[in-house]
Amino acid sequence: MTISLKDNSTWLQVLRYWELLHVLVARNLKVRYRGSFLGVYWSLFNPLIMTGLYTAIFGATFASYYGNSILNYVLAAFTGLVVINFFSASTSQALSSVVGNGSLLNKISLPVSVFPVSMIGANVFQFSVGTFPLLALMTLIYSKNFINVLALIFPFLSLILVCTGIGFLVSALYVFFRDLPYFYELVVFVIWLSSPIFYPAAIVPPQVRQFLRLNPLSPIIESLRQITLSGSAPNLGLIWGSLLSGVIILALGWTCFHLWRHQFMDLL
Repeated sequence: MTISLKDNSTWLQVLRYWELLHVLVARNLKVRYRGSFLGVYWSLFNPLIMTGLYTAIFGATFASYYGNSILNYVLAAFTGLVVINFFSASTSQALSSVVGNGSLLNKISLPVSVFPVSMIGANVFQFSVGTFPLLALMTLIYSKNFINVLALIFPFLSLILVCTGIGFLVSALYVFFRDLPYFYELVVFVIWLSSPIFYPAAIVPPQVRQFLRLNPLSPIIESLRQITLSGSAPNLGLIWGSLLSGVIILALGWTCFHLWRHQFMDLL
């Protein structure tokens, strides 16, 4: 009987968390795109414009690394941009989520972790509606294999895990250090520059390349490009490597968030 009551209590907590997450994600999307013409499709429009800009500047120079094809460079740049844009937007929004809802947390007892997760969730929704269908179409045209289309879920899942872990970490740190957004802008810029987005990884000197492997987005971009552009079966090594790094970062972020959570209310 005791075990049954505990199970019911756990299930009710999970259900309450899910319902609260649904409400917050919907609120975030409504506030973000109220009065917007394109709505969630801004997440697709931005990387398309940036891809055109990078192609105009670097396309002819780097096309030789992509089978002497400008089109291949366009698609490679686009896949890199959708990853870094998702990372930058979701983690930057998660950073201020706990502090931004401090007045609400002081009035109502809510699970604090739901706020950074809701920011990630809102970006997952807009990615799924706006960008993912285009990536799926690109993959189907290039690979002519429906398995590759389904395999797109894995690098996307790795990206969600990485962003959630970073989101937990930076949202917790922001409670203690209110100048963190200025520093985090620099961190995002370093991650963007060290990711093979508009340039091929092959041009990086070997002695520098080993440090760039510490970038958690690099294996995700490599896995996404391999699935989308190679025309061959998904590389399980790249998939498992990106998933492993995502799980590690999520575990580290959640551990820090959980250890520091009891101090939040005194500072909000």
